[in-house]
Amino acid sequence: MLKVLALLTLLASTAVHAQTPLHTDLPLKYLEQANPESVNQPLVIFLHGYGSNEQDLFGIKDELPAQYNFLSVRAPIVMEEGSYQWFRQKGKGAYNGETDDLKASGQVLLDFVAQAAKKYHTVPNKVFLVGFSQGAIMSYEVALRHPEAVGGIAALSGRILPVLKSELKPDEKRQKLAIFIGHGTADKRLPFNDGTEADSLLQSLSLKPEFHAYPGVGHSISATEMQDLSAWLQRLNP
Repeated sequence: MLKVLALLTLLASTAVHAQTPLHTDLPLKYLEQANPESVNQPLVIFLHGYGSNEQDLFGIKDELPAQYNFLSVRAPIVMEEGSYQWFRQKGKGAYNGETDDLKASGQVLLDFVAQAAKKYHTVPNKVFLVGFSQGAIMSYEVALRHPEAVGGIAALSGRILPVLKSELKPDEKRQKLAIFIGHGTADKRLPFNDGTEADSLLQSLSLKPEFHAYPGVGHSISATEMQDLSAWLQRLNP
């Protein structure tokens, strides 16, 4: 199970999580820390990794700009109680996804983003996906295929899947996307070169990702990465 390690960024207690209601009014179930009456505030949507759930990334909201609205969504494919995934792995070897799963999850996530933007009174260019591992892969899937849907993404310990890479062509619509890439150099689940290759590919498409390497960090989110992510999000809404 690819769950984010408990660090400074994940201090929210089980009791706090238990008190946070699970919302079911949008296409995906989600947790919320938001003021539905706020207007044009950035909306940050967390996408968890393989085998995890909506609680896994919810705690990092406390390290990010307090005035933003935050949602943490549950992936649609059930593995077992409390364990979910965005897509099943395609065969063995490199971490690739089943095409049908990617299409289905990509569409429901796209619908979720559009409806959430309306509910929380913001515009697409102020919606930011923050994904870890498989959630980072889904962030790339949605943003690069539908750049009009979001303002940007933070891909933490993720990769751009070959099926998406093969279909990407230069597109002016993508150039407005703000992209943060963070990857630990000691990651053994999704190797560091997955992050550097995504960075190179995006640059070749005339995008300008902000790339951060974290020496000695494995498949997890470090306190330094949270500081960098918070600063990045803050710059997007000065």
